[in-house]
Amino acid sequence: MKSIVNAKKKNSRRYGENLWGDANSPFNKRGYAPGQHGQRKKKVTDYGEQLMAKQKLKVYYGNISEKQFHKYYAEAIRRSGDAAENLIGLLESRLDNLVYKAKFVPTVFAARQFVNHGHVTVNGKKVNIPSYMVKVGDVIEVREKSKGMAMVMAAIEAQGRDFPEYLEVDAKKFSAKYTFVPKFSDVPYAAMMEPNLVIEYYSR
Repeated sequence: MKSIVNAKKKNSRRYGENLWGDANSPFNKRGYAPGQHGQRKKKVTDYGEQLMAKQKLKVYYGNISEKQFHKYYAEAIRRSGDAAENLIGLLESRLDNLVYKAKFVPTVFAARQFVNHGHVTVNGKKVNIPSYMVKVGDVIEVREKSKGMAMVMAAIEAQGRDFPEYLEVDAKKFSAKYTFVPKFSDVPYAAMMEPNLVIEYYSR
């Protein structure tokens, strides 16, 4: 767990922003990338900006693999409508992301492990695939035997994060209903995200 926390802190510094809005983020005190050259200002090319936008979004959602992330891009452009909005909708529909946004666990990285270890159900059935795509109307719930875990109790009691509008959360029941697929403007990002640049990156 310590390695996950350290990686999260390092990533916030690497991308020059407090990606998850953590009160204790090191970026609040040291707003530059890690390493001895982290304080240098570099001129960024269009490609560099697109790459940075892609990396930030990948990391924000739990450091998704390049292969998986490219699949989301392919699906986003396949669907009708705005590709950048489609991409956000797909990423937000991931089970691990919604477990994190429902505040069942403290971080999106912990959410991946939590789902992977079988602590979560969707519509009453155990699902242990973090990338499982939750559908509108689905109900996510922490399994009965997992509700007493210290990590879950601490996250439920924490007041540092608000619930997004697309989740109806019942903290007492440890459950959350996915009410609609959010648009980019619906997602409470703590840092600036640019999904349009991600589409441009893959469309080169």
